[in-house]
Amino acid sequence: MNSIVQVLFSLSAIYFFVHLFRYYLTGVGGPTYLAVILVPVAFILYTLNGLRRNEFYPCLSPAANYLIGAIYLLLCLISILYIGIEFEAIGTVRAGVWNTTDMVIGAIMFILVMEYTRKDHFPLFVLNLGLIVYAVYGWVVPGMFGHPGLDWPRILSSMSVEMATGVFSRLPQLALTLIGSFLLVLSVLRAFGCVDSIVNSAAKLANKSAHALPQAAVVGSMGVATVSGSGAANAITIGSATIPAMIAAGIPRVHAAAIETSASLGGQLMPPVMGISAFLMAEFLGKSYFEVVARGYAPGLIYYAGVSVGVYLISVRYQKAVVGLHLAKTGIIDKINLLVYAGVIAGLIYLMGVSQVSPMLAALWVFITAAIVVSAIFLFTSLRSPSTRNLRHLTAPFLRFTDHFATMTFDLTLLLASLSIMTGVVVNTGVTTKVGFLLMEAAGFHLVAMILVAFFFGALLGTGLPPAPTYIITALVIGPAMLKAGVNPWVFHFFAFFVAVWGELTPPTSVVAAVTSKIAEADFMGTLFRGIQLCSVLFVLMGGVFSRPELVLQPGMAQVWAMLLLMAGTVGTQFSLQAQFSEKRLLDVVARIVLAGFSLLIIFHPNTRIAFLAIVPVGIFIGYWLLLQRRKKVL
Repeated sequence: MNSIVQVLFSLSAIYFFVHLFRYYLTGVGGPTYLAVILVPVAFILYTLNGLRRNEFYPCLSPAANYLIGAIYLLLCLISILYIGIEFEAIGTVRAGVWNTTDMVIGAIMFILVMEYTRKDHFPLFVLNLGLIVYAVYGWVVPGMFGHPGLDWPRILSSMSVEMATGVFSRLPQLALTLIGSFLLVLSVLRAFGCVDSIVNSAAKLANKSAHALPQAAVVGSMGVATVSGSGAANAITIGSATIPAMIAAGIPRVHAAAIETSASLGGQLMPPVMGISAFLMAEFLGKSYFEVVARGYAPGLIYYAGVSVGVYLISVRYQKAVVGLHLAKTGIIDKINLLVYAGVIAGLIYLMGVSQVSPMLAALWVFITAAIVVSAIFLFTSLRSPSTRNLRHLTAPFLRFTDHFATMTFDLTLLLASLSIMTGVVVNTGVTTKVGFLLMEAAGFHLVAMILVAFFFGALLGTGLPPAPTYIITALVIGPAMLKAGVNPWVFHFFAFFVAVWGELTPPTSVVAAVTSKIAEADFMGTLFRGIQLCSVLFVLMGGVFSRPELVLQPGMAQVWAMLLLMAGTVGTQFSLQAQFSEKRLLDVVARIVLAGFSLLIIFHPNTRIAFLAIVPVGIFIGYWLLLQRRKKVL
């Protein structure tokens, strides 16, 4: 049976790849139809993968596993056939008046995705279940979050056949389209040994310097993200090498994924390409994009300075694990593989940054080029030796490619489908609108209250929307009241921009964290919350634009001084979060709290003279920590 399951998985994986490749070339059917067909295929792959690894339902007998798996496969095939054939009728003719069959088939995929969530992401399953109960029984909830309640047919339709929300909506479409195209590149590099060559070379570097690898992740991610405009695509492109390398260097999987998450996320802040929201900001303010860019360098530098310090502290904590790392010998093939990977990065940067090709199409052309190159090299080296001149050896990397691609893509697709269930429930219950208007009215014109309301409102939007619409809605809903309170338009719009970027990391729907956790094979929620620690610089920027408005008001020396103050405060907060000042827990906690207090003084105190004076004790704390590290090295 295992052999049969393996064959079925390979055939399904090949179909999955061919269908997606055809879509990337032609765009036939559109992303919604693609999700309707391939979300069930993703569940088929998930089922077969669990069966072939004997991890499907470990508590049950093999016979029971195969029986349940067969039922799941049959249900998925029914869904593909029915919704595939009835797609136009469901979306147009019967929209809003779906028949019983539509609802039953839609409910099947909703339940299957919930079962995937229960098995693989139990905290998300509990959250989704709680929100669904809240959506149905909202009339029980008192106060402004109460609502009349939705009936079960409405819940089931919004989670499936409506397709604007639920298991066929934007997030799983994103996994299959944009992210999937970059996973093609990652998969071909893995299948033909390029990633192994990178990890092997990185391990040599790690043996010489424990700090170089994580910093390379930060710098590399910043470089690619400034031209890609996509944190998830950047995480795949750079993270495919840096995450395995950091793991090989002794950094725990969760930390490695979190480092790449923070580095990828910040790419939206760094000029000259700051993401769609920056262009929207210029449009809202009636200014040129260059004026936004001129003000954007300071926040971008502050962010990466903070992330770099946080990453350095993590690498120091785990540097002992690098000593004695087993190193394999590198040969000419490894050097060729490194050149191929460098070509992939250069190609992506050129196509997206210079030629202005869309990220998905750029990834497709880079994949095709890289696949031709590595296949030619592999076939040339294999056919030269009689021992490798056989069908099994010649087909092995191609089968590995489809296996890697299918495994990563189906898991990410189902994860994002489960996150879509949550966002769909939030949208249907009108929570975002209530937070935007009722809490704004409660806040009045108190600036601190407004800032908190704006943050929570934007963060809530960010759970289901990309940065651009999050920025737009935040600006439209809360902006007018802030402007009436006397807040400078540059200050508020940059605040809304930072909140929108934060929305990419807002728990529990971070696509970037989902991607990096899959590459690292780490816990998703663990990666998410470790990433939040490193990305705490965003909170500094959100508050800093109000306490130090010179940061964004006008480029010049005033902006530079504001940047230096916030950078100093950022470094201090990162040390308070990541550094260890004493072996005694109580003393260490006290030291961190005091350091955090001085750091916050630098960031928020209205008197700049006092803020600059507060740099002195922060510097003393950091100097003391450096002295401790030197003593540890001596010992």
